[in-house]
Amino acid sequence: MTLPPDAPGPSVPHLLLGVCDYPEQVPQDRWAPYARQQRELGLSFVRIAEFAWSRMEPRPGEYDWAWLDEAVETYAAQGLRVVLCTPTATPPAWLVRAHPEILPVDDQGRVREFGSRRHYDFASPVYREHSRRITRAIAERYGGHPAVVGWQTDNEFGCHATSRSYGGASAAAFPGWLEKRYGSLEALNAAWGNAFWSMEYAAWDQIAPPILTVTEANPAHALDYARFCSAMIAEFQAEQVAILRECSPGRFVTHNFMIFESGFDHYEVSRGLDFATWDNYPLGMLEFFAPPGYEAQKLEYARTGHPDLVAFNHDLYRGLLAGVPGRLGRGGPGTPTGPWVMEQQCGQENWAPYNPLPADGAVALWTAQAWAHGNDVVSYFRWRAATAAQEILHSGLLRHDETPDRGHAEAAALDLEGFPAGEVPARVALLHDYESLWIYDLQPHSAGLNYWAQTLAYYSALRALGADVDVLHADADHRVAAQV
Repeated sequence: MTLPPDAPGPSVPHLLLGVCDYPEQVPQDRWAPYARQQRELGLSFVRIAEFAWSRMEPRPGEYDWAWLDEAVETYAAQGLRVVLCTPTATPPAWLVRAHPEILPVDDQGRVREFGSRRHYDFASPVYREHSRRITRAIAERYGGHPAVVGWQTDNEFGCHATSRSYGGASAAAFPGWLEKRYGSLEALNAAWGNAFWSMEYAAWDQIAPPILTVTEANPAHALDYARFCSAMIAEFQAEQVAILRECSPGRFVTHNFMIFESGFDHYEVSRGLDFATWDNYPLGMLEFFAPPGYEAQKLEYARTGHPDLVAFNHDLYRGLLAGVPGRLGRGGPGTPTGPWVMEQQCGQENWAPYNPLPADGAVALWTAQAWAHGNDVVSYFRWRAATAAQEILHSGLLRHDETPDRGHAEAAALDLEGFPAGEVPARVALLHDYESLWIYDLQPHSAGLNYWAQTLAYYSALRALGADVDVLHADADHRVAAQV
C-alpha cells in the first residue's frame, strides 16, 4: 500500500510526536477511529506489538498475522508511521510450560514464574532460539512494509530486576564465560584474591553465581557476574539486531531503555543500534528511582518530577551512542535519527508507591524538556487507558471511556513548529560508565554512598551554572559531544 500524500511529515525538521498503542487489547472496530484521532491530534508515529507474542503465535509454530496485518494497514491508511517491536519481553504460556528452564532465578534462588512479563533468562539457549525464530518471523512479514519505519527490540531490558538471573541457564553458562575470560583457574583465583578466606576453586564447575553467601560475596566475583550478565544481554540484543538488519533493510533499530537502570552496561548493549530511546516517567522516577539525597524534595516536585533527574536521563541516552562509527539515520527520507522518548508519561501512573496526578501543564513541560535535550520524537504512553489487567489504573491520552484525558489536551495545544530541530549546545562532558557504577556500589564503605547520587551531584552543580551537559562514556570521542 502507499502512504497518503498528505500524511503527517517526518520530513518536517521539528519535534514530532507519537504514541504507544495496543490494538490486540481493544475491539477491532476501535482501530480505525483511534488511528484517525491519532492523526488529527498531530501524531506521526505509533509503536505497537511489544507484548503481543501470544496473539502472533497462539500455539507452537502456528502464526496468526491477520490481526496485525489489519492493524498496520489501519495506521498506514491514516499516514501514521509504525514502529514494530519484537515481542520477546513476554514469552507465551505454551513456551514456558514446554520449556520451564527458560525462566529466570532471583537473588534468593527462587524461580520467577509466568504471569506478568520479562520472565526469561538471557543466557538460555532454548529461549535464544525462540527469540531468533519469532524475530525472523515478524521481520520477514513486515520488514519491507512501507509504513514500518523502524523496530524496537524487546522492551525495557532490566525492568523488575530482570537483568540478572542467578540460576538455571545463567548459572550453567557462567563458568564457561569465566574460562574464556581468564584462561586458567590459577589466573582466576589470583585475580579474585581467592586465597583470602580459602575461596580458591579447583574446577570450573565449582563456581556458582554470587548469592546466598553467609556474608558478602567476593566483590571480584560479583563484578564478573555483573559483566557476564551484561554480556548475555548484549548477545541477545545483537542476535535480534542482525535479523532485523537482514530482513528489514533501511529501517532503524532501537531499544527503549529505563530510568537509572544499573543492571547492565548500556554502552555495550546499545552497540549496533541506530539510536537509543528511553521511557520517561518523571513522577514515578522521583518516587521509585530517586537516588539518595532526593527524599526531601519529593513533596516539592511530586507533581512535576525533579528537573535534574529527568534531564540527566535525557542527556545519558542522547550520549549513549556518541562517537560510535557507522551510526546511520534509517527509516526512509526525513525519518528522525534519534534519540527518542519512546514512552512519555501523559497522566497518572499506577506502579510507584505513590502516584500523584501530574500538575496542569506537566505533560507539555516534559515534552518541551525532551526537545530541549535533543530528542527528535516524544511518544506518549499510552493511547487509551487499559481496561483490564495490571495497568488498569495507568492513564493514557484517552480515558477508559475513550474521552480525551488531560495529556491529550496538552499535546493538542503544542505548536510543534515552535520546536525546531537542532543540536544541544553542550559545553561540558560528564564521564560515566557502568563498570564504575558496579564497583562503586559493591563496596560503598558507607551506607549513604551511591553511584547515581554521586554522579548527579556533579550534574546538578553544572546545571545550576546554566551549562548544557553531555553524559558520555570515558572512551567516547569527546569531540563529537556537541553533535550527539
